[in-house]
Amino acid sequence: MRKNIVAGNWKMNMVNDQAKELALSVVENSDTVSCQLIIIPPFTAISDVQKVINKSNILLGAQNCSQHKSGAFTGEVSADMLTNIGCSHVIIGHSERRAIFGEDNQLLSEKVNHALNSNLIPIYCCGETLQEREAGNHFDVIKRQIEEGVFNLSEDLFGKIVIAYEPVWAIGTGKTASADQAQEIHKFIRSLVLEKYNETIANNISILYGGSVKPDNAKEIFAKPDVDGGLIGGAALKATDFIAIATSF
Repeated sequence: MRKNIVAGNWKMNMVNDQAKELALSVVENSDTVSCQLIIIPPFTAISDVQKVINKSNILLGAQNCSQHKSGAFTGEVSADMLTNIGCSHVIIGHSERRAIFGEDNQLLSEKVNHALNSNLIPIYCCGETLQEREAGNHFDVIKRQIEEGVFNLSEDLFGKIVIAYEPVWAIGTGKTASADQAQEIHKFIRSLVLEKYNETIANNISILYGGSVKPDNAKEIFAKPDVDGGLIGGAALKATDFIAIATSF
């Protein structure tokens, strides 16, 4: 069943005491939230945050995982390690991983498969840069990211993932795609899923918008028929803003 989801990506912010305080504030103010909340702290804070949220309905995610199950991969974190400490979700293919760390669609496809094999739900990110949009290539870019990253999955496995559309030009810039622009891309992604799989899967997959979502624009964006929530960055670092966004449905 298609879910409304608001996931907070804390990125490389919050040492453990700060993370616990923020998580507790989210828990204490989440009683008015009807959508699924996911908190995604840095690796070092995951265990402490899990202890704070473990009796709530809030789920726990990680910001990345390795494509490898185990072995001599210094500095990497496997999906099994994440599920073992309470994670249910993992972000794969965030634009910062693509742009800064050079992760391509083939590598991300391997990470998606590894996560699913470990019962971890991927939040698979796609999105275009400003240059790609201005050149009119944004549909081709997104189609390629989706096809090469997740269309190798069986119907059963694909039905378990979440997709997040994040226009790279609207991340951390203060710019936001208009609600109509977000709807246009979300509808396009859903049409790709329909063409590849079937109507049931296309109608049931949750597609989140990520790109400078704030309390004052969330309601308009979330009102669009193909937008099922948000992958929230900066606004997730303040509990009141995060909760305000989550109550915007």
